[in-house]
Amino acid sequence: MKDVIIRPELCMGCRSCEVACAVSHSKSKNLFSALGEDPAPKKRISVEYMPAIEASVPITCRHCEDAPCVSVCPTKALSKDTATGTVNHNLERCVDCWTCSMVCTRFSSLYQLILASGCWTSSMANNYGVIDRRTEEGTVVRCDLCEGRELPACVEACPTHALVFFEVERRQEANSFSFS
Repeated sequence: MKDVIIRPELCMGCRSCEVACAVSHSKSKNLFSALGEDPAPKKRISVEYMPAIEASVPITCRHCEDAPCVSVCPTKALSKDTATGTVNHNLERCVDCWTCSMVCTRFSSLYQLILASGCWTSSMANNYGVIDRRTEEGTVVRCDLCEGRELPACVEACPTHALVFFEVERRQEANSFSFS
């Protein structure tokens, strides 16, 4: 399965990924038109500055192989696509219970360094940027890897290539990744 790989050492914190993501998920798909849309388009990626490591880190959904968010969703609004490996979100079924966010393991492997260095932020505690509220519609928003696009908008917009889109082979037992 292809996944967005984050290379925080290359991130300069410009937030181009956030803007591109919001525009990609807007009605108009145009930056200037998206600015006036109601409701305003929401990003599905967030850039967090980590003072302890003096680096900015983009945060987005991993589309986990054994996605706990899917198994706990009481309305089955989240489902795993076995063909693509992505976690899909059905807006009509979502009741904004926020259970998915409480069990999100986004930080379990990629952010072990961040946790070890003691730079856990309050917004990370709420999985901000991984699963976010879309309160005007009563649902949550999360990364869909820009379904229908060859390359996710965040990856395409990153000027330093801190975000890359790779074929990833996941190994369950070691919770490690192998790039093809």
